[in-house]
This record gives sequence, structure tokens and C-alpha cells, in this order.
Amino acid sequence: METVDLQKTPLREFNQKLHDLQGSSDKAEFKVLNPRGKHAVASGIDAPVSVEIDGSVGYYCASMNKQADVVVNGSAGVGLAENIMSGKVHVKGDASSSAAATGIGGMVIIDGNASSRCGISNRGVDIVVKGNVGHMSGFMAQAGNLVVLGDAGDAFGDSIYEAKLFVRGSVKSLGADCIEKEMRDEHKETLRKILDEAGIGEEVDVNEFKRYGSARQLYNFKIDNLEAY
Repeated sequence: METVDLQKTPLREFNQKLHDLQGSSDKAEFKVLNPRGKHAVASGIDAPVSVEIDGSVGYYCASMNKQADVVVNGSAGVGLAENIMSGKVHVKGDASSSAAATGIGGMVIIDGNASSRCGISNRGVDIVVKGNVGHMSGFMAQAGNLVVLGDAGDAFGDSIYEAKLFVRGSVKSLGADCIEKEMRDEHKETLRKILDEAGIGEEVDVNEFKRYGSARQLYNFKIDNLEAY
């Protein structure tokens, strides 16, 4: 494992080293020290590498991630794993707003709470938040899954398309066109697989969750629904 101290090594130089691995099958491992809230740490990786960051990071950590496993032993700022395509991003603390926004694939795990707009415009990523999520989480989510072990804030799932939202706690309010849906066996199986991949399948009972999704009333414009758009 290579150790990189961001108090000594410029962040641009470290990120370039990661980018230079694109197309390689080299499963390199990096330990990052002293991130001290720097922005875009380990952003834009496209290689099967492992990056462990000791400390908290700023905006867009592990954004555009592809193939890599990134662990943050701290909290993360706005846009954690934004536009993630594959791989796994695991934050041991809290995440600020827009975590995993526009994600296409892979998995994002947040051990603490996630702020507003978690998983907005989800296009296929699986997101597991062990704490709570803030308002407008799941906004315009098109695909993928958002699993919340705690509570959800206002306007949850607003203008949702076909993503699946699972919440173990309470939901303060549902957004436009989002409704509670039946939790069938197929959904429980999906949830089990996600929790297993997140490493907490044995700790959590899928029967404690409720499922939310689209009522499909806003797919096409209807004048009677004008106030909901």
C-alpha cells in the first residue's frame, strides 16, 4: 500500500497518479493522510484501485468514480460520489447535500446521516444511508435504490420516476407523485441483496422497511395536475 500525505503531496499530483492508472488492471492500494477537507479527493478514478482516506474531505470526493473502492474515515462535503458509474464509496461519517447525485451504477454507503438531496436524479446506483436523509432526497430518481435505515425529511422522492426507495424509519412528507407502495417478496429480496453488499444484511430485518415509488401521474402533462409540476 502506497501512503500519500496531502500536506506534502499536491492533490492535483495525487489525482493525476490515479488517472494515469486508467485502463490498467493493476489493483493498487493507496492510503491518504491529512485530507483536511480538500475538494475532489480521488475524483475521476477509472481503475480497480483501493483508496482509504484518513480524515474528512470537502466537495466532490470520489466523484465520477469507476471501478475503484474508496473509503473515507471521516465525513464528506457536497456531492460525494457524484455521477458514480461503478465501484464502491464508503463514508464512515456524515455526508453533506447531494450525495451520490446522478449516479449511474456502483454503491455508496454512508454510516452517518446524509443531508438534503441525497440520491437526486439517481440513474442506477445503490445508496445505503445508515442514519437519516434530509429534504428532497430521491428527487427525480430514475432508477437504482435508496435505502435509509433512519428517517427521511420533507418532499421525499419528489417527482420520482422508477427508482425504489426503502425507509426503515419515518418520512416527514412525500414529494409530488411519490407514494408508499406494497413491499412484495421481490422487493424484500432486492433489499436483502443491497444490505448484504453493504455488509449489514445480518443486522437488519427487511420486514421493518416501507417502500416508496412513483404514482406515475406526472409522466405526461395533465392540466388537472398543473399545481403538482
